[in-house]
Amino acid sequence: MFPFRSPSGSTPRAASRSGSDPSAGDLGARLSRLRARRRQRGVALVMVLGTLTLLTVMLTEFQDEASAELGSSVSARDSVRAEYAARSAVNLTRLLLASEPTIRNSAGMMLSLLTGGGKPPQIPIWKYSDLILGAFNDEEGREMFQGLSGLNLAEGENLGMEGAGFRIEVVDEDSKINVNIAARPDAFSKKKIAEQLLALMAGAQHEEFFQGLDERGNLADRQTICGAIIDWIDPDEAFEACDPRVEVRQQTAPEDSFYQMLPRPYRRKNAALDSLEELRMVRGVSDDFWTRFVEPDPDRPDKRKVTVWGSGSLNVNTANADTLLALVCSGAVPNTPICTTDVQQRLMFVQTVELMKGMMMGAPAFNSPKAFIDAVKGQGLIGQMLLAQGFQPIPLLSEKQLQDAVTLESKSFSIYATGYVRSGKHETRSRIHAVVDFRGAPPPGTALQYQALQAMGQGTPLPEGAEQLSMPATFEQGGIAGAFLPNPAGNILYYRVD
Repeated sequence: MFPFRSPSGSTPRAASRSGSDPSAGDLGARLSRLRARRRQRGVALVMVLGTLTLLTVMLTEFQDEASAELGSSVSARDSVRAEYAARSAVNLTRLLLASEPTIRNSAGMMLSLLTGGGKPPQIPIWKYSDLILGAFNDEEGREMFQGLSGLNLAEGENLGMEGAGFRIEVVDEDSKINVNIAARPDAFSKKKIAEQLLALMAGAQHEEFFQGLDERGNLADRQTICGAIIDWIDPDEAFEACDPRVEVRQQTAPEDSFYQMLPRPYRRKNAALDSLEELRMVRGVSDDFWTRFVEPDPDRPDKRKVTVWGSGSLNVNTANADTLLALVCSGAVPNTPICTTDVQQRLMFVQTVELMKGMMMGAPAFNSPKAFIDAVKGQGLIGQMLLAQGFQPIPLLSEKQLQDAVTLESKSFSIYATGYVRSGKHETRSRIHAVVDFRGAPPPGTALQYQALQAMGQGTPLPEGAEQLSMPATFEQGGIAGAFLPNPAGNILYYRVD
């Protein structure tokens, strides 16, 4: 920049000094403002960038919160839908189980021919619940049902689910060893469950497990654990030695004080277990014990060997091979090789029974308890099949006692229903475990009688036409009777939502 000169040739600074140019002061002020403006240049840009940065942070935070809230809402919505899909599966399965006697009577002649005559046995339709109830499921389930039945569901109404589905697995609890029979007051029930538990834990392959100490450094042999299970459940305070061979028992010895010496002491229940998980509180029931003798595979409840529900009799048509062998060995002559030392015989029995069940495709193998006893003795068609595989007949102490412990009909069922909702790659699940007891349940189709029973239990007027029904004499107007009303869909004993 060239310095400004006045017409006289002097610079403004010089003119200002001399005072000859009055406009020199204004020019200096302008120069000062120009220099100040140069120093402030870019401040606006910095402020704009800062504002944009702040707005970006706020927008990102708002977007994250909105996305989290949306995801939480969608997850909550899908969880509710999945739970109600599982509830629908439970109710549909109860209806299917209630209809089994009707299906059995319809197919009675064919079943009689297959089983050699006599009363038609129970049909295990619960093993095919997923297929049979596929018409009410999602698209995949409907396709499976159409392939099974050959029906066209396109013409049906109010079938299937949109955006949700379910998976069902049903296990009959009467095919398991029921430890809760120890809660019965009679000595025979204790002896019975002691024999079955000891037989379940028998076998040379388990010797190493029972020779060691448990996680607390205490002895954990067969009789100790068996006695601890019975002492936990039975109503008395007497010590259970768990020795079925002793006819006269010492009833004066008190139960041991093991639980009172724990870091967090607790008392025995001395009552029937409400859930299978309670069994983990019993002395000696460690994780290893649980895997060996209670639930070998948590994802396969049909492989479970023990239950706390059921009648106490074992359904030999649906029980797995390990449980069947435990039942037979509980009534066998002491020191029978297959029940104690002969591991090869045990393995052969288990494999043969499982192979036979697979060949029969769910059809009942026995049409009477006596047919089962004959098979154990190596007689009958199934007994001959076992003999052909090298099976040695098992000598029994009392055929009558073993026959009384056998049933051919299950009445208590565990329903494992998993509801799911798929949103893209994400799947929300809800699982319900319900145990339903069908003992005393009237057949479906007796809606009027069921309504009359409800009215009697609640103390309300009977429905029209109920006066002509034959009502149970045990039900009185009002009172607690309403809690014990027989339900065609069975009574729920246990209900858990995960």
